[in-house]
Amino acid sequence: MGIQIDIIRVSGFRGIRNLEMRLRRVTVLIGTNNSGKTSVIKALQLALGDYARYLSDEDFHIDSRDQTAKKILIDIRIVAADSEGNRIPQFTADWQQEFGDKIQQEADGRQYLAIRTESASDVIKGGYTTNRYALTRWPSFAEWQDEKLSKKNKLSGRMDAVPFIGIEAQRDIHQELKEKTSFVGRVLAGLDYDEKQVAQLEDMVREINELAVKNSEPLSNLKLHLEKLNQSFQGTGKAEITPFPKKIRDLSKQFTVHFGEQEDTSFSMEYHGMGTRSWASMLTVKAFTEMLASKYEEEAEPFFPIMAAEEPEAHLHPNAQRTLYRQLANSNGQVIVSTHSPYLASMADIHDICALANKGEGVVAYSFDFPLDPEDLNALHREVLRCRGEILFSKALVLFEGVTEEQIFPAMFESYYGKSSFECGVNFIGASGKNYAPFIKMACSLGIPVFVVSDNDGSTQVDVSRQISNIKKDTGLELDNSIFSICFLNDGNDIEAELLKTLGLREEIIEALVLTKTKGSENEHFRAAKYRDLSSLTDDDLLKEMRGAKASYAGFFADVISRNPQCREKEGLLPEALKEAFTKIEEWVSL
Repeated sequence: MGIQIDIIRVSGFRGIRNLEMRLRRVTVLIGTNNSGKTSVIKALQLALGDYARYLSDEDFHIDSRDQTAKKILIDIRIVAADSEGNRIPQFTADWQQEFGDKIQQEADGRQYLAIRTESASDVIKGGYTTNRYALTRWPSFAEWQDEKLSKKNKLSGRMDAVPFIGIEAQRDIHQELKEKTSFVGRVLAGLDYDEKQVAQLEDMVREINELAVKNSEPLSNLKLHLEKLNQSFQGTGKAEITPFPKKIRDLSKQFTVHFGEQEDTSFSMEYHGMGTRSWASMLTVKAFTEMLASKYEEEAEPFFPIMAAEEPEAHLHPNAQRTLYRQLANSNGQVIVSTHSPYLASMADIHDICALANKGEGVVAYSFDFPLDPEDLNALHREVLRCRGEILFSKALVLFEGVTEEQIFPAMFESYYGKSSFECGVNFIGASGKNYAPFIKMACSLGIPVFVVSDNDGSTQVDVSRQISNIKKDTGLELDNSIFSICFLNDGNDIEAELLKTLGLREEIIEALVLTKTKGSENEHFRAAKYRDLSSLTDDDLLKEMRGAKASYAGFFADVISRNPQCREKEGLLPEALKEAFTKIEEWVSL
């Protein structure tokens, strides 16, 4: 690999007031809409690409006091890296030659190149000016905006060896085939044959054209009439009809892409859906990048592209999203992907995920920075990413032990607030027992607040409290009230005991169990018999019935709760621990 951008800092750009982000060889940006994902990608384009010519007033940050930033600052730090994206002490010889005396060195001897991009209004000419400088040091984040610049370190133009290659969210290869400046257009512009190859190809095309005209009566007749043009040119000249391009240089003007299950049944991209057209567009970017890499390799010059893809999952089904992610992640250079897809995000290494959130005064970045042993890493991928990828996009999580709560708590939330939890960005997750650690580690690291509503039977409170202490010790996460909270059910209770003995919801529970045992049957006599049987049970026996039918009765109980419009007034309907959870979530999330 050779190099990598490991840190980007942005100030005064769009929704970003002041941000520092770490980048990896592959970085997956997640977050809700308007969280800053596109702004980070455009900041990279401003620093390394051609975004300067698109700058407008809207690109300058406006703070809460309606004050507009006077300038945009973007710093990137490029470091030496191995093929896995791990930082190494020194640049290779070719990159040392490329960067020259702009290379700086840290106290421990590790080399880096730091570049600042500065954009501001041009008060004389109008519009905006954008300049780039090599920095002589990498200051701390607290003082980076005050770093003095020297005119002698001003850079001319962009670094061709480190190009920014952006893949827009709106992409369509059918349209791009018509545009010379698109990536596929630039690939076609690079068509190059030697004289012998050109002559051979044009001879073949000439034969095809002659055959096409000869075998078509309308074309033959048309040619006969067109040849009369020579009467206007004193008997000179000859008309030709060329259904296929006569000159090789014209091939790109009529270039098309066909796709199908078999070659003889393929059809043009304009007849394919947007998923295929979008995917094909992204693959042309890879083709263009590899073409550039080959040219640089032929010249024995270093080359490291920065590829950024916005919402590559658009129009693709889940398995196609996963396949596309693999294709992007295996591209040359560094890859930044912004996504709303839990399927795509679940393919990433947890350390490659960066969560962005807009916190009033600007964008904040969160990442999973602490190491994990293989067992913990596997648990996190198994329990969270592969099965619960949607929680990466939550505004808050409520965790609990099992399937009963997973069906009942969302129903209680909806009855209480009059809208579903997912409308509010709140996810309710069963942790398959007391396995809270993977969820807490991941969510709190990525800035997602977590509330645990725990059972309180046996040694549960001691076990869970010890688990929370171990998380703090192992990760360094503070888990204060701004990001984490926990509450236990009443002493000795699991959720079934809480519903029946503490809340006294006996009638609602019997109704749910009747529906369970009759499987929703409308036979009134059958239902009445089951109701009598269940009503005759003691609370202890009723508890046994509930615990023996956790997976089935809970869904019916949730329906019973959902039909109760008096949830807010009926104070006894909600466990106290869940009330506490709702109160805390109201602090974290606007409901």
